[in-house]
Amino acid sequence: MVAVSRCRVCDTPINAFMSFGRMPIANGFLTANEIPNEYFFELAPAFCSACGMFQIMEQPEPEKMFHEQYAFFSSTSRHMQAHFEGFANAVLEGVLAGRADPFVVELGSNDGIMLRHFQSRGIRHLGIEPSINVADVARGHGINTISEFFGRKLADDIVAEHGHADAILAANVMCHIPDLPGVADGVQRLLKPDGVFIFEDPYLGDMIAKTSYDQIYDEHVFIFSVNSVARAFAMHGLELIDVMPQTTHGGSMRYVLAPKGSRVVSAAVGDALAKERAQGLDQGATYLRFKQNCEASRGLLMQMLEKLRGQGKRVVGYGATSKSTTVTNYCGITPDHVEFISDTTPIKQGKLSPGAHIPVKPYTEFTRQYPDYAL
Repeated sequence: MVAVSRCRVCDTPINAFMSFGRMPIANGFLTANEIPNEYFFELAPAFCSACGMFQIMEQPEPEKMFHEQYAFFSSTSRHMQAHFEGFANAVLEGVLAGRADPFVVELGSNDGIMLRHFQSRGIRHLGIEPSINVADVARGHGINTISEFFGRKLADDIVAEHGHADAILAANVMCHIPDLPGVADGVQRLLKPDGVFIFEDPYLGDMIAKTSYDQIYDEHVFIFSVNSVARAFAMHGLELIDVMPQTTHGGSMRYVLAPKGSRVVSAAVGDALAKERAQGLDQGATYLRFKQNCEASRGLLMQMLEKLRGQGKRVVGYGATSKSTTVTNYCGITPDHVEFISDTTPIKQGKLSPGAHIPVKPYTEFTRQYPDYAL
């Protein structure tokens, strides 16, 4: 367990503005005989008023979250396959166009869902994926992948072996890494002077606007804003030069960074910063309102589930996601409320959901006898 009392980015003292209570590992689907040893931690978010970074106070050790039994494979989602193909094509047609022998590195490359678009075109590439079972799938498809955590030392090792990178990419990964300064330092060392670092993650502005508190779980140590990204990477000589809103994960943002002064900054950056100020993302009061909105959402959901239970209605969960772990445990949803969760991921089927211990079954069980309600 890594618990902090100071901001992970700027070292200013911080305090949690709310707690979601005892929370298990979000992707920790388990068997009945593993229940006695199930791991819990307190999920409590904080906002740093000095640098604008939204973060959780405690995060489990990386080895508890990313390992040889990690249960998330990006390629099981058709929607994400199409999204990453679009991401890869934007890099191929934009950043890499006209470059001789370009080199692309992806942080948290999962099962190679994005890098395969570079591999198929014969472009030098390297995936960095700490979860061994997921990295093995990528290697099986001929995608160069190493199973390590990225930081300064690994960046230097990659430069020594492969040279500097034209593009470093990451998708739904930067928010997982508590040592953001170490990663920023590594990126700065690994990039060519005219290279770019492009990453996307769930966006704080959307989460606050929609009260989508399920974005907050063990893996998401940070929820980024344009302001917090610009400040965090500026400390390491990297300038935010463009931002592009994305629809994935209920609202994400793609950030483009480059060595300071190497490229023109898009007007989109200033526009996004102004919009964030208008939304109050730099104000502590905004997060206290968010806390109240989370409590109200929980109350309404449980009221509805109790009512349906009283009416004898069948409710089945749709998608055994990491996000649903936060919802089920914060709200107190049990197998009495939700009969089972339908999911297409084989590694999760036949297991129980983290903390709430709702059975996970194949989607054929959902279609065989449709429930009255899907959650």
